[in-house]
Amino acid sequence: MFKGFREFIARGNVVDLAVGVIMGAAFGKIVTSLVNDMVMPPIGLALGKVNFTDLYVDLTPGTKATTLSEAKKAGDATINYGAFLNTILEFLIVGFAVFLLVKGVSRFHKAPVKTKECAFCKEAVPVAATRCKFCTSSLEEPAKAGS
Repeated sequence: MFKGFREFIARGNVVDLAVGVIMGAAFGKIVTSLVNDMVMPPIGLALGKVNFTDLYVDLTPGTKATTLSEAKKAGDATINYGAFLNTILEFLIVGFAVFLLVKGVSRFHKAPVKTKECAFCKEAVPVAATRCKFCTSSLEEPAKAGS
């Protein structure tokens, strides 16, 4: 049992996945701080000194809470749409960062060549082809002199 577990953990994919999860969690904290501490305050200031995390709708009838923290202390049912807006913005930033990462990494991976050009008719034919399907000319490389 322990041997099988050790072999499972020793696989490269599991270690790579663990590193990815840890880095993703750390990146998520950075993005949360970026949104809450850097992006949303100027937006709130521009919209009339609004703190997005305090935006909510109180669903409990007859309450006198004026802030989200008061409503939570009173046990009121609330819809916290400000926190939801922050979460959406965090998601968009993370999504854009992942998009840029994938785009950057894919630039370094070249797709395998699947076709070659016929020297006579200039059409694309499969790499493994020995004759062009368009002009039927031979696609074999000529034997080198002295071979």
